[in-house]
Amino acid sequence: MTKENIIYLAKKDLPKKWYNIQADLRKPLDPPLHPGTKQPMTPQELEAIFPMNLLEQEVSQERWINIPEDILDVLSMWRPTPLIRATRLEAELKTPAQIWYKYEGGSPPGSHKPNTAVAQAYFNKQAGIKRLSTETGAGQWGSALSFACYHYGIKCQVYMVKVSYNQKPYRKSMMHLWQADVVASPSHKTEAGKKILEKDPDCPGSLGIAISEAVEDTLNHKDTKYALGSVLNHVLLHQTVIGLETKEQFKQAGVKPDVLIGCVGGGSNFAGFAFPFMEEKLTGKNDYRFIAVEPAACPTLTRGEYRYDFGDTIGMTPLMKMYTLGHDFIPAGIHAGGLRYHGMAPLVSALTEQNLIEAQAKMQIPTFEAAVMFARTEGIIPAPETAHAIRSAIDEAIRAKEENKPKVIAFIFSGHGLLDLSAYDSYFSGHLKDFEYVPKK
Repeated sequence: MTKENIIYLAKKDLPKKWYNIQADLRKPLDPPLHPGTKQPMTPQELEAIFPMNLLEQEVSQERWINIPEDILDVLSMWRPTPLIRATRLEAELKTPAQIWYKYEGGSPPGSHKPNTAVAQAYFNKQAGIKRLSTETGAGQWGSALSFACYHYGIKCQVYMVKVSYNQKPYRKSMMHLWQADVVASPSHKTEAGKKILEKDPDCPGSLGIAISEAVEDTLNHKDTKYALGSVLNHVLLHQTVIGLETKEQFKQAGVKPDVLIGCVGGGSNFAGFAFPFMEEKLTGKNDYRFIAVEPAACPTLTRGEYRYDFGDTIGMTPLMKMYTLGHDFIPAGIHAGGLRYHGMAPLVSALTEQNLIEAQAKMQIPTFEAAVMFARTEGIIPAPETAHAIRSAIDEAIRAKEENKPKVIAFIFSGHGLLDLSAYDSYFSGHLKDFEYVPKK
């Protein structure tokens, strides 16, 4: 159904299968390595932290994987989500380009994250798991998993990066609302947290540290498994409902996108949006540009190394082949807390290494300038993470104007910023600062 410049899908059009890009890769991913032996790990070795039903998805080479009816029922609370043309932003920019965005801010926690949180809680419930342990940066993932765990009657333990824990108090409120236990990371709850605090009592935390705490918590509780909100193959798989819907919506609109854009921290919202279109590029059906946008303060794809590294700070997780700034990297406390991760999803990393994805890094203040322009023209306040994709989309639209070349620009609006208004206050008061990555000497 089309209403002016908003493309809706009916509930019956909610995708019934996830798309697994591993089936179409030009070469298989390098396997995860054991943190001790450095040898390739089997799914059985990973079963200490993940249930086998999710590990089967992690290594699957099947192109299409069925979505259980129970998951579809929960997703239908807010899905399918609309595809919207940003006509007022286009007019403000005086660009010949069309700008479209896939709006993921309408989910209960306000972001794309519950697309995988619901699936992970469901499969853990099926495996008999009573409790999930996880980390969260800005709080979108923590609130999404709290929501999903409450629905399935599973306890939820969240380690929230300390700088975001202090910056975003209402994200904690959301998690408490859905009965999760939330602590600031690094914490005194784990040996990993204690070790970090002994070295630096004022440590602002990082996703790598929070992951270390969550994994340690998992290994110390027999009834607990670990849940990750990005990076891993099965997480990206669950997010492909976004891109599959978007493809159908563009088909109904009679429009073909030229460039697809998403912000990247661990890579899940970008992959969920882009991978169903990447399938056409990999199989020679269509040619699209894909742009992954990250903060200049944590430029994993643009300035990181493509190599094996740990997913956490302490070195408890498997080693993954990915772009990384080093597992001990602690980024500046920018407001886009969901993008403050030292590594990148192996699938996104591999496709970037093969020059199928373009990577861009944006500074914090220009990113907020773009967010304000979007909010004032389109009426929706973006999360600081989402603003990175908006910044890139605006830059592409300006370039189209300078070159006088019409194009269709599409980006994923990964989450709203209604719980990030303090960041906008900092921007308007002039207290917001630009941070740029400084490599170790």
